[in-house]
Amino acid sequence: MSEKDPAASDGGSNELVEAAARGDKAAIEALMQQHISGVRAFVRLRAGPVVRAKESVSDLVQSACREVLEHIDRFQYAGEAGFRQWLYATALRKVLNRHEYYTAEKRDVKKEIAPPSTAASGGSSSGAADVGLLAAYKNFATPSQVAIGNEELGRIEQAFDKLQEDYREVIILSRIVGLSRAEIAEKLGKSEASIRGLLYRALAQLAELLDHK
Repeated sequence: MSEKDPAASDGGSNELVEAAARGDKAAIEALMQQHISGVRAFVRLRAGPVVRAKESVSDLVQSACREVLEHIDRFQYAGEAGFRQWLYATALRKVLNRHEYYTAEKRDVKKEIAPPSTAASGGSSSGAADVGLLAAYKNFATPSQVAIGNEELGRIEQAFDKLQEDYREVIILSRIVGLSRAEIAEKLGKSEASIRGLLYRALAQLAELLDHK
């Protein structure tokens, strides 16, 4: 049984990517819209508690999207997966830049972290936007754990932040970015079998943390 790409969309996306590679602005924006919830989830999880408390995640996502739009001429057609990875890589640079900025400051920013909330972590007041985030989170949390609504966002993120770094990484790459186990293995320099075990342990620990919240 093949792995399902949680970020994949319908067959029409290849036509959108081809049009985007030709510089069709409408196609670029439509393609970005297909992935916006996944990118928001990626940024929120990658940001961690320090950046989430200090920055608007929505602003970081918009900045990444603007950069992609400004440099679409650099995109060489490589299918939707290529576009998606470019978009996520751009978003990751934005997150790392802000993380380096805050951790380089002399003062202890961790003392300034506000209690988690949708607004503080850059969420939108739009119910539709948060439904999209919860849908993305369902790729690594059971439906019952994300069924209550927007208040669950902070709870899930708090549990996710408690995972060790390689657990967070493998969940993000598999369940948010949508890479296959083989692709993750190549990216992390591990065997496919080790990635399978790592992902299993990561999801099990996250489920345990969520069950005890």
